[in-house]
Amino acid sequence: MISSEKPGKNNHKDWWADKTKKLLEDQKNSWEVLRENYKNLSKTETKIFGFGNFEVKVQCNPERIKSTGADVSRDALNSRPCFLCGENLPAEQDGLLYNKKYLILANPYPIFDEHFTITKTKHSPQTIIGNFEDMLDLSEELGRDYSLFYNGPKCGASAPDHMHFQAAQKNIIPVEYEADTVKEKLSTQTFGTPKIKLFFIENFLRCVMIMESSNKGELLYGFKILINALKKISLPKEEPMLNIISTYNNQLRRVFIFPRLLHRPKQFFENGEKKILVSPAAVDMGGLIILPREEDFNKINPNDIIDIYRQVSVTKEFWEYLKKKMGDVYL
Repeated sequence: MISSEKPGKNNHKDWWADKTKKLLEDQKNSWEVLRENYKNLSKTETKIFGFGNFEVKVQCNPERIKSTGADVSRDALNSRPCFLCGENLPAEQDGLLYNKKYLILANPYPIFDEHFTITKTKHSPQTIIGNFEDMLDLSEELGRDYSLFYNGPKCGASAPDHMHFQAAQKNIIPVEYEADTVKEKLSTQTFGTPKIKLFFIENFLRCVMIMESSNKGELLYGFKILINALKKISLPKEEPMLNIISTYNNQLRRVFIFPRLLHRPKQFFENGEKKILVSPAAVDMGGLIILPREEDFNKINPNDIIDIYRQVSVTKEFWEYLKKKMGDVYL
């Protein structure tokens, strides 16, 4: 059942966060598959690797095998029904209709204790261009409890043919709770104005730009500048490769942007002992690497993590180019 209830004039500002939390609890009561998969989260294993000023967590989560190993080739997408379209959702799946444009759904194959997929009601390709403002709006509506993340069509999205975001509890992805330390210790350059700040983070195994502002318009403008710069170093007619995590806290909007070079590292395609089934998406780039195979979880080491991030992140030359383009506007 899709709920089209809307907040009224007297509803409090956290109405959507409350409704989203209740949706998950209701689905646990009514949908056995989802209920069991959330119970199974207690069986997942996690280990932590320290890298000085930050850490990288690794989670062994067998239920994520379909997502991590998804065939996202054009032929594969064309040969299967879209599992995010309303008419193809499981009969047990309920949702919340947001702004007549999105469905908020409890994710039945979770990484987190509270994990949601937010799909566009209209079947349209995965792209952040034209949808970034929606991401900021949703981040604000859900911001008391949740952060949003976006995976580009070639950056971890298992449904690149249908526009969607995901949401999870705030401050559960390492880069979120490490942000202040990372900005202080690892920011090599800071640009901005009194209304917006841009931090370029290096020596972090992967490149990330953090944009902060209490003004949505400033973020929209800054993001437009970034996208135009990324287009110059991307394939023609394709969205620049990137992952995004968006948070909202006490009017401060914080956006983590991870420019990407590759969809998957060479370990994904190897055989035997060299294989590690990993397909980095926003969560992984944020410092929580998801491995569905126990054998990979047992053998992964710090050098593997360094190598995986190195392969999928933009090169130093591309990173310097982005810094220059953003600096031309904000210095």
